[in-house]
Amino acid sequence: MIGALPVSVASAQDVTIPIIVKDTTSFYWQIVLAGARKAGKDLGVTVPELGAQSEADINGQISILENAVAGSPAAIVISPTEFKALGQPITEAANSVKIIGIDSSADSDAFTSFLTTDNVEGGRVAADGLAQAIEAQFGAVEGDVALITSLPGVGSLDQRAQGFKEQLAAKYPKLNLVADKVADGQATTGLNIMTDLITANPNLRGVFASNLIMAQGAGQAIAENNAADKIKLIGFDSDDKLVKFLTDGVIAGLVVQDPFRMGYDGIKTALAASKGEAVEKFVDTGANLVTKANMGDEKIAALLNPKLD
Repeated sequence: MIGALPVSVASAQDVTIPIIVKDTTSFYWQIVLAGARKAGKDLGVTVPELGAQSEADINGQISILENAVAGSPAAIVISPTEFKALGQPITEAANSVKIIGIDSSADSDAFTSFLTTDNVEGGRVAADGLAQAIEAQFGAVEGDVALITSLPGVGSLDQRAQGFKEQLAAKYPKLNLVADKVADGQATTGLNIMTDLITANPNLRGVFASNLIMAQGAGQAIAENNAADKIKLIGFDSDDKLVKFLTDGVIAGLVVQDPFRMGYDGIKTALAASKGEAVEKFVDTGANLVTKANMGDEKIAALLNPKLD
């Protein structure tokens, strides 16, 4: 019977795959959500865009995950806010639904697939970029350097710090790590830490601020102290403020991920997994060093100016 056709054929929109990010207000996570949104349109999937208002709201993300599971979606894509705390909730959620991890890991073996930047490699890229900037300014790869991490216990940030330190030890023995600071996720704290480093370390030549928020704060401190010629700063991720810092020479470089791809491929992978298709267990979505010299390159420009609509 022709009239029964719409009932018997399930709409593609019946497939729901929520994406849960760490912080819906941050530019980085908005790019991830834009990628997921585009995948939803291309694949005919409903993609609820979920997340807390701050990366520090760990309990908030756990509640969002539990509520998402209760809605019986086809699969869930999540970037865990904190490695330990999200481990058990993700393991429990995976008893009911396929879980696809993006960006940061958690203390769980229950991910069907995990898409992320190789954050250890990202830390190595940052060390290389910092060494290049110090050599260009001072003529030699030597001197005091520092590391600023945004929050304790975040898998991706810990891995970036690991890669940075390993690369310093392996390739740049004359770069001396004199400070290893951990903040509270707030840009003002990054500003204060960087200001204190400038005051306390007159021989400081370089800093790696390992996420967007810390790079914003550290960059502001460099600008306020007119310290760009004395201290080379490498940040991680990008937004309009950091791109302007890069253009103005306030910071020397940015390690930029591909968050749009992370969101897009996260949904694509989740849909495949929900259908029982084989998916890669781990997917490296890449990291690139952006400098003033290469920021006009086509590939880099697309990473710096992703389409959010």
